[in-house]
Amino acid sequence: MKQDTHPTYYPECKVTFRGEVVMTVGATVPSMNVEIWSGSHPFFTGQKTFVDTLGRVERFQKKFAGKYFDAKKK
Repeated sequence: MKQDTHPTYYPECKVTFRGEVVMTVGATVPSMNVEIWSGSHPFFTGQKTFVDTLGRVERFQKKFAGKYFDAKKK
């Protein structure tokens, strides 16, 4: 088998969510930061939450506000 072809494996990779370690997994990186995980996802928790990353909703509303769709109906 060839040497040095596989990435380094970290069996104790720490997965963090909002600065808190939520689980430990095996991975090719020593640590992972996640924005959403099963403990915060509405499907698993049953709670409705709103996640807006970098103002995407506001940009969408700003872009499609006014008479944007009226101009396309011609």
